[in-house]
Amino acid sequence: MSGPKPPRRVEVVDLLASFSRALHSSEIASRLGVEQRHLAALGRVIDDLVADGTIVALAGHRFRLTKKERERGGDKSLEGYMTAHPRGFGFVAPLGDEDDVFVPAESMGGALHGDRVRVRIVAQTARGTEGAVIEIVERRSPKVAGTLRRRGKSAWLEPDDTRVRGPIVLGKLDEGRDGELAVVEIVRFPESADENPEGKVVTILGEPGEPDAEVRKIIILHGVEEEHPPAAVQEAGSFGSEVDPVALVGREDLTHIPLPTIDPADARDHDDAVWAIALPEGGYRVWIAIADVSHYVAPGTALDDAARERGCSIYLPDRAIPMLPRALSADLCSLVPDKIRLCQCAEIELDATGATVRARLVEGFMKSRAKLTYEGVARALGLTSEGHRQEAAEAMRDDLRVLREVSSLLRARRMRRGALDLEVPEARVVVDVDSRMPTSIERRARDPGVAKAYQIVEDLMLLANETVAEFLVSKGVPAVFRNHAAPDPEKMARFAALCTRLGVAFEAEDAEDPKKLAAFAKKLRSHPQRAILDTLLVRSLKQAVYDITNVGHFGLASKAYVHFTSPIRRYPDLLVHRAVRAVVRGQRVDKDEDAINRLRESAVTASERERRAMRVEREVVDLYRAVFMREAVGDLYAGTVMSVIQSGVFVSIDDPFVEVLVRAEGLGDDAYQADEDALAMIGTRSGERIELGDAMMIIVEDSSIAKRTVTGRRIRAPEHEDAGVPSDRGRRQKRASKKRKETRTTEPPATARRPKHAGPKKPAPKKPAPKGARRTAKGKRR
Repeated sequence: MSGPKPPRRVEVVDLLASFSRALHSSEIASRLGVEQRHLAALGRVIDDLVADGTIVALAGHRFRLTKKERERGGDKSLEGYMTAHPRGFGFVAPLGDEDDVFVPAESMGGALHGDRVRVRIVAQTARGTEGAVIEIVERRSPKVAGTLRRRGKSAWLEPDDTRVRGPIVLGKLDEGRDGELAVVEIVRFPESADENPEGKVVTILGEPGEPDAEVRKIIILHGVEEEHPPAAVQEAGSFGSEVDPVALVGREDLTHIPLPTIDPADARDHDDAVWAIALPEGGYRVWIAIADVSHYVAPGTALDDAARERGCSIYLPDRAIPMLPRALSADLCSLVPDKIRLCQCAEIELDATGATVRARLVEGFMKSRAKLTYEGVARALGLTSEGHRQEAAEAMRDDLRVLREVSSLLRARRMRRGALDLEVPEARVVVDVDSRMPTSIERRARDPGVAKAYQIVEDLMLLANETVAEFLVSKGVPAVFRNHAAPDPEKMARFAALCTRLGVAFEAEDAEDPKKLAAFAKKLRSHPQRAILDTLLVRSLKQAVYDITNVGHFGLASKAYVHFTSPIRRYPDLLVHRAVRAVVRGQRVDKDEDAINRLRESAVTASERERRAMRVEREVVDLYRAVFMREAVGDLYAGTVMSVIQSGVFVSIDDPFVEVLVRAEGLGDDAYQADEDALAMIGTRSGERIELGDAMMIIVEDSSIAKRTVTGRRIRAPEHEDAGVPSDRGRRQKRASKKRKETRTTEPPATARRPKHAGPKKPAPKKPAPKGARRTAKGKRR
């Protein structure tokens, strides 16, 4: 091998692996074709490999692979998704249970962030597994969002996501101004580590800071497509708007059961309907009917491919991005009133304590009697006096009382076995439909009576999911389970330390027993710091994932759990429906290795898509918070320290419901550093401790839309009078709200936002145009 490039670790390892004897450093250089000017770089690579334990140094400057590396061999490879770092290296998350694989920059090849790749394991070091990209199995979404740059006849895109290799060189450009937000499509992906992508402009989003443009940018940045593929839309439309009578043959007629849907007032898709009756001999019979999406979305179709790629629906303050085309999600699959719809139904008999006596799963067809709302149900049951009365709910009052009785029994049984009941505050963002500007951001707080109506549906959905999981386990059918593993001991030890500081008794060992942890969570309900304790406890728990191996659900204290009740908006539910359908029909269930691997891959993809949806939803809310707070610069707020990071603390304020970053230098005159457990910031001179849960007065200093972050500094009591802040916050907020409604531009003038001590604003330096796609790594801008 020859060439001007410095030697790579993988090349040295491969060379030594091909010889049974040790090689002298000069022979290594000769065989790799290392030039004189790169000999020092080769020496550093060899030193690193020795330090890692990958190779061993012998007398006379000779080297060979360690026995462990030689026995391991160099043929093992793994497949997974690439997460790139702005500095050029990356990590591959394997599809199986293996640990992440570190990939040095020189071993990235042409891989980009988000690509599905195959890596060859090069070394097993003290720092973990190291690999090199040997194949790009599937490219990431070709669409990339960023800032358009133009210099003369040259044009390029600076990706907003710094993990994406850039700049992306563009061809001839007839639209778009320098500095505008744009989306480009990569038309030529790099083939090696020293090449950049080439692309073409798909759309110009507009000026940076404009909410609609910024939301679209976030959506595209995460590879989410708002529009469904034409083939999927065509397939969805081909079924028509009415159920084909042929589809009813062989199904159980459930049209005699009322089966109302109960959803938020603005819901557009209704995938579950419920009913219950009290039995004369005691106990209850419950029907939980779920839209049978599996009848329409068959494996191998364009609809299935699109649904699998999306993974789930995404709900944002100003729009929804459904998993299925609206012809199905909002019409043919939706359990709308007085329309024949296909369903899979769990019919469950419960005893007087809520324990399951027997259950059966059926393919059926139904006709819902009513579309009820949570508010209407709560009002009919006398749980609240808020909201509008709903005639359909009032007419079903007695039947709804039976549903509530069942719900109460189910919830009590679940709490007794150790299920967790935690509350994590969520933001409710209201967006003006015309201007797309946020008009309010508040803590989502349900009326207690309406919350109980939500619980009715929640408890019945949990019952159905557990019933189906037990059914599939008993039949030995491969399925995608919703797993929630036991907490990590180290995280629980950290949580226990926090509890001690807040004066709350908690032993980390108690987290090993769901009942003890549930009892602790119940005690927190009356604690003044419940909000922060619940939030930190949730952060200490592991994230639930989809997998084909059942490990149970710790948070629900359930031995087996699946997602069955929302196939319109979640792909794993659709997979579970297919499994149930096969068993109910007495069909052979494919259990060969290829089928199991496909199912496992679908579970991994579904988990990743769920995390992607959560990131999109979180970032859009943070964006609207930043937009909303532009008019609050200079305003004073009381808040609570909710998290500690190395650079400062996040302070949560209630009205508006926003988190403000107060950096260490903004905490006061002292030099503040985070303690080892990130539970407090400590003044190095004064010893002052700023801990989680502490109250803090802050003044907002900046609201960055680009970073989607609101920043401020701490105000001590004596500073309040000198801060120049209006004391009547209600009048101030009314004024700010009026300004927001009048605002149609992207950012207020810079002079309105820059702190006085910041000095004059310097013009941004002009960047030279890229000379082409094939840039050396040294000349690359990221």
